[in-house]
This record gives sequence, C-alpha cells and structure tokens, in this order.
Amino acid sequence: MSIVTNTPTSNIGRALAVRLLVAGEHTTVMSRDKKKVDELFHRGARVVEGSFEEPALLAEALEGAEALFWLTPPPARPDYYAWAVKCARQATTAAKTAGVRRAVVLSSMGAQTGTGAVSPARETENDFGAALPAVVSLRPGIFMANFLLSTDMIASTGQIFTPLPAGRRWPLVARADIAAKAACWLFERNWSGHHRIGVHGPKDLSTDEAAANISSVLGKPVKCVETTIDQARGALTGMGMPDFIVEIILEMYVAFREGRLDQAEPRTPDTTTPTSLAEFARTTLVPAIHNVSSAASQS
Repeated sequence: MSIVTNTPTSNIGRALAVRLLVAGEHTTVMSRDKKKVDELFHRGARVVEGSFEEPALLAEALEGAEALFWLTPPPARPDYYAWAVKCARQATTAAKTAGVRRAVVLSSMGAQTGTGAVSPARETENDFGAALPAVVSLRPGIFMANFLLSTDMIASTGQIFTPLPAGRRWPLVARADIAAKAACWLFERNWSGHHRIGVHGPKDLSTDEAAANISSVLGKPVKCVETTIDQARGALTGMGMPDFIVEIILEMYVAFREGRLDQAEPRTPDTTTPTSLAEFARTTLVPAIHNVSSAASQS
C-alpha cells in the first residue's frame, strides 16, 4: 500500500515526498520527467512517468494506494479554472475506483469564496469529499516564499511593494510547514470524515511587521509600500507575466483588500506552525537578497 503524490517537483510536493520516504512509507510520485525526480527515485520512491492529466496515468499510480496527496499547480494557462477542476475530478474518480480511502488536498485560505488563483479550491475540496470517506483540505495562509518575488527591490531600494492594505494582519506560513502538516495527516491511519484545516504559521503579521522582521535579519531598513491595484498591474506586466496570470493575481489582491479571502478557520494550536518569518528570512530570503546584491556589484 502506497501514498501517492501528484506534484513531486513542486516545493511542497517534494518536501512531502522526502518526509514520507525518510519515514519509511511506500511512496509513489507522478512526474512528467523521471529525471526531475531522480533524487526521490534513489531514495526509494516508485516513479510513474507521465502527466496527472491523463486518466490512465492516474489509474496506474493509484493502483494499490492507500492515500493520495493532491496539489493543484499554480495558474499556467488561460483556462486554468476549468483545467484544474477537470484534473481534480479525474483524480477523485481514479482514487475511488482504486479503493483509496484517504486524501490530503492542498487548498487555500479563502477557498470558501473561490476567487483568483484559488478559484478551483472549493470545488476540488467538495469533489474529493464526495468521492472518498476521509479527506482533509489544508487551507494555508499567505506563503512566506512570496517575498522572494521582491528580492531585487529589497536589494536595490530596501522596499517591498504590495497592494495588501497596511495595518491588517495576515497568517504567513512557510511551505516546509505545509508539507509537514500534510505528512502528519498521511502518517495517521485512524481518521475519517471530512476536515478543513487552517495552516497559519506562528503569528499573524501586518505588512509593516513583516518588513520589520526582514529588516532585523537583513541588518538594514526594509519598508513595505502599499500600492494601488493599477500600480500592481503595471509592475506584474513589467515582469513579463501573461495578461491572464496578471488578472488572476489582481483578482486575489482585490479580494484580500475587500476581506473576501480572509481565513475562515480560526487560529488554534493545531493550525499554528513553527517556522517564523524571521527564520524564513535567515535561511532563504536574505541569502537570495545577498545573491542579487552580489550579482549587481559584479556586473
């Protein structure tokens, strides 16, 4: 009996697969390219090569499986919503046919509203819940890794530009902690029913508080500057993002500003995860900023 993951090349999917393998779990990963999961193969993972969009590939991967971790990748095509819902429904059909009883679904804070990049999340949660007897939908807060998109600006100006309103606090979470939470549910065999669980990081932070955390680790001032939606559109377009991705991101920012993407799940000891923003900055963000600064000084 194996635990199957559909996105082992994503940051969360890979971290989860490593946790499963280290714990001695029989692990199956689906990947378009075996070479991209070579590390997992050598650790003992069974690799099923192909796209999880293909029903035959899903059937092969889920044969004899006891559990499935399902992550919907970020938007990469104009028909993202229809594509994501279709893939999830194919997965639930294949899982039910294979006799899979448990699934952990990576959803999102604000999934109850279904907007922007999280627009398929609510339907995905419901489809898995209708098909399988034991499903947990993890609803993480805002990824700390999003600050990596600002490394150039932090390095050059000490500023982070964001349409998130100043003064409001948000749950910020490390991707490694999301993988750890998913692993805990997959390790445990004796649960049933349908659950929606927040993953909220150690503490809600405002944008100013987040900047102060980063500044304390970086050792120089960092300031968050609130932008308008139109200014954010110009910045995203200037980064070369396709129009459909820009509009999906902006739709989410509007929802954040209007309170429609607030977490529905209260913060509890169970939803609180350990990695602080300062720790993420120390291990990941600040090294990335230093790399940018070093490259700029050598050019």
